[in-house]
Amino acid sequence: MARKSKTSALTHIDAKGEARMVDVSAKPATERVAVAEGLVVMTKATLAMIESGNAKKGDVLGTARVAGIMAAKKTSDLIPLCHPLALSKVTLDIEPDAKIPGCRVRASVKVSGPTGVEMEALTAVSVACLTIYDMIKAVERGVRIEGIRLIEKKGGKSGHYLVTDSPSVK
Repeated sequence: MARKSKTSALTHIDAKGEARMVDVSAKPATERVAVAEGLVVMTKATLAMIESGNAKKGDVLGTARVAGIMAAKKTSDLIPLCHPLALSKVTLDIEPDAKIPGCRVRASVKVSGPTGVEMEALTAVSVACLTIYDMIKAVERGVRIEGIRLIEKKGGKSGHYLVTDSPSVK
């Protein structure tokens, strides 16, 4: 029996309520960019250890940066209904911030194609944050990952989206 509900407006659910991969073959290839961010909250002492380069597992920020870039490229392997995309650019910026205290992680992903890269940017941030956690968990178990969200999206039929309530939006 087909479910009649708001799910019919969801692009990854068909009329029967079953999951499907959206057909983007008729959509024009356009330049698309997505920016996401998240926070890794920790004590000032742990942040100082990261900044000094004295973490036992090595370069925390460098490793997290590479992990995030790799994750963006693997998004379709991790998220079942995402299209595999030939990404043209992935940047991962990690800024230590004593006010948090912790690290602000920001990913920007770009593609020329028929579908957006929001999931790739969000995946990059998520994995970079998890990598930071993994590399410092022996020092501080209470580290928190917070606020992972889309900050900006450009391109495609839905146009430009920019979050307006974030102090980090530049």
